[in-house]
Amino acid sequence: MEYHPLYGPSVPEKGWGPAPSFLLRRDRVLRLLADSHPGLLLEIGCGAGTLLHELSRRGFDCAAMETSTAALEIANYVNSGEVTIHSVPQPDWKGKFDYILSFEVLEHIEDDRNALALWYSWLKPGGTMILSVPAHMKKWTASDVWAGHYRRYERQQLADLLTASGFAIESTETYGFPLSNALLPLRARVHARDLARRDALASDRARNNDMSGVERSAESRLYPLLKSFPGVIAMRLALFLQDMSAKKDWGTGYLLLASKPHGQATQPE
Repeated sequence: MEYHPLYGPSVPEKGWGPAPSFLLRRDRVLRLLADSHPGLLLEIGCGAGTLLHELSRRGFDCAAMETSTAALEIANYVNSGEVTIHSVPQPDWKGKFDYILSFEVLEHIEDDRNALALWYSWLKPGGTMILSVPAHMKKWTASDVWAGHYRRYERQQLADLLTASGFAIESTETYGFPLSNALLPLRARVHARDLARRDALASDRARNNDMSGVERSAESRLYPLLKSFPGVIAMRLALFLQDMSAKKDWGTGYLLLASKPHGQATQPE
């Protein structure tokens, strides 16, 4: 495993390098948690587990759930047994966690409201959830099909869903602009070719879900360029522009901070 001062961990020996969209999201998530007191944290769908590794180093008591066998292998390697990564929910999770994180997971779940109700039940009263999802159905491409998404979200749709599930929304922002917007059609072309070669059907959804969090063959080839001096300067500019546009509705994803109100131990009817 390698560690970059701007990009964090990468795992070249396992064929995993961080995608630009991951790096953009990671920067915003770490900013949101910068002033948070460390506590018991669960990441749902941890992928390669590199963010878990970073948060564990910052003092958070981390656990995770990951159903992808490919991702589990890499995440366990990255965290070297220091973080317990489960493949299924545990019976003692109700009301247990101070923080729940879930990035680019909800769109993979057909019954998203039921999933949010379950996650709500795992938070302590006063606990915090940070959630990201892809934004805008008008941005639907072959990449969404390839990854096994059921939907992309609109801002009000997401707010209504979280509120109905009992959460109090603290902030909502978009992430990714302008770099992810520029890369979106390029990634779509790659995934369209892949779908055409595999003649992908609905039966491929499980495989796509399993691989979407860790399939980084293209990103691994791009990562050396990102680490170069011009690449670092370009990424710093992209992070700056993302920060400046976070409150606009221009990005490719939504990042939402919500809490479970005190005095609510269960999910509302």
